[in-house]
Amino acid sequence: MLTDRVALVTGGSRGIGRGIAERLGAEGARVVVNYRTDADAAAKVVATIDNAGGQAVAVQADVADPAQVVALFDAVESAFGGLDILVGNAGIARFAPLAEAGDEDFERVFATNTRSTFVALREAAKRLRDGGRIIVISSGATVTARPNGGVYAASKAAAEQLVRAAAKELGPRGITANSVLPGATRSDALEAGMDAERLAATTAQTPLGRLGEPSDIASIVAFLASADGGWITGQTIHAGGGLF
Repeated sequence: MLTDRVALVTGGSRGIGRGIAERLGAEGARVVVNYRTDADAAAKVVATIDNAGGQAVAVQADVADPAQVVALFDAVESAFGGLDILVGNAGIARFAPLAEAGDEDFERVFATNTRSTFVALREAAKRLRDGGRIIVISSGATVTARPNGGVYAASKAAAEQLVRAAAKELGPRGITANSVLPGATRSDALEAGMDAERLAATTAQTPLGRLGEPSDIASIVAFLASADGGWITGQTIHAGGGLF
């Protein structure tokens, strides 16, 4: 259980982030649900946690803006007095061949996926209480190169390296830092980006025979956030049902 622990989940209003926020709330953590634009979706996550007997608040911030990331950490401390668990889930994907990818695409993807991780880790290093947990949601794209995905994969791979550095630097304080790499996981974004034929092909390629669910990733995050996960740090956890 995560009783008396405070968790921040970036991008926590939908998909994998929502699954993580609700699971951590069910485990007893007080949860800050970060969202960028959809206040109604974030409010539903907060309501689900509260109605189950937990505590949660929603905080708006665009993690692509470093100043808003700092303000987000301020809001966590204002709401609950400190922070124990950082889950960096917010991210975007832009897919295009390298010959066609624009500078603006590169900058936006790296600002949201990589620089936001850097800023969040910098704040966590200063503010996370001893014995804390850092879990960054990466992607199986970092280990399975695919056409049109180079910029996205590179942004996530760079974030993973920052997590490894954090594990080395914060370990003496009992803080662990790990990346979780989902495979094809059911969400609005996945279904919008893949047609039925590609979804079926991906499912067929997955040894466990199905798409992932947000709850699959949430279970791994909950374990890493718990006392039982305290001996695992500096790792990239493959969570794709054997797809990679």
